[in-house]
Amino acid sequence: MNPMTLRTPSGYWNPIIWVIFLILFGLVAYLIYKAGNPKYRRDTDQVKPFLSGNLETDKEKIQVRASDIYWGFIEALKEYYGVLERMHTGDIRDYILWFVGMAAIITVILIGGI
Repeated sequence: MNPMTLRTPSGYWNPIIWVIFLILFGLVAYLIYKAGNPKYRRDTDQVKPFLSGNLETDKEKIQVRASDIYWGFIEALKEYYGVLERMHTGDIRDYILWFVGMAAIITVILIGGI
């Protein structure tokens, strides 16, 4: 057996074979890339999405926002989110304090103090 081959319960693993396959797959991917359409040009109408001949509308008008998707969920938990918004100040020191405090509580619980 080759000294570079690692025998495991799942089979044999040889890093040289993996490198050869990696190079081979890279070469195949490059050949597929080079076989692409040579008439393609960036910064032309070719990059626009095909919408069956319709003009593309403004992104703001057709965009579905997260607030639209989760409206009912957020509306039902409005009081809870109000408390969370007041807690989150945007100051990194507050977040670190919360993290350290929660880590201390979890540590005490895991050690068996409570």
